[in-house]
Amino acid sequence: MAGISRAIRACAAASRRGLSAAADPSKEAAAAGLRAAAAAAAGRKGRDREDGRRVQWVFLGCPGVGKGTYASRLSQLLDVPHIATGDLVRDALASPGPHSKQLAEIVNHGKLVSDEIIINLLSKRLEEGEEKGELGFILDGFPRTIRQAEILEGVTDIDLVINLKLREEALLAKCLGRRMCSQCGGNFNVADINIEGENGGPRMYMPPLLPPPQCESKLISRADDTEEVVKERLRVYHDLSKPVEEFYRARGKLLEFNLPGGIPESWPKLLEALNLDDPDNERSAAA
Repeated sequence: MAGISRAIRACAAASRRGLSAAADPSKEAAAAGLRAAAAAAAGRKGRDREDGRRVQWVFLGCPGVGKGTYASRLSQLLDVPHIATGDLVRDALASPGPHSKQLAEIVNHGKLVSDEIIINLLSKRLEEGEEKGELGFILDGFPRTIRQAEILEGVTDIDLVINLKLREEALLAKCLGRRMCSQCGGNFNVADINIEGENGGPRMYMPPLLPPPQCESKLISRADDTEEVVKERLRVYHDLSKPVEEFYRARGKLLEFNLPGGIPESWPKLLEALNLDDPDNERSAAA
């Protein structure tokens, strides 16, 4: 995984040099950088993938759709690390590092964090994982742009890309209902979503995930979870996500999964779509 981390940094640097070298960027220089980084990493891929069960998956989907929830469950089921760039950004925001002020400005206005910052944060996390002996991964929130997808493809093989989808009115309600306990850090959602089905289909019901009594008076909202910011975040995501979806669809690696409702309904159907069994399915779905 350290090899992947170094190659991501090298590939990103080569891509930046290539894109700035031409008045009308054709990506040829960036592609050369990708090939060089891939060649450097080729001898390490076998070690990174020595256990066939250690998947290398990516989760796509709008902010708030539930990538973290389902990626985390699959991470535990498959015994691979769940690496969420959103968590990396929030950790960087909470620490007095070089990016904290810049990140706060970007996040609070619903903009996407730059490739350079994301790649630096991801590379650092992969290096830390290598020190722990981690194998495989489920990436959540990366890649979000074509450039990021090209960088990732240049340094490692992605087995599967799971694209989670949810009706926008439910997505907006979910984002606005998110709450966190200021004391224990637990995540909850006060939204009670009950929406008419589309085209005569069944209703969509997503019950709230309420806190225990000891957390009720300590709930806070994220600064960027306002209706204006959430709508802008969704608009920006949609503008950039379509090319990334097509990138992986053209490679035969994209699995589209429409969430039919809350966790109890969606989790078993996602497992079925992935041809997986969860021995603790009843407990997991009810959690």
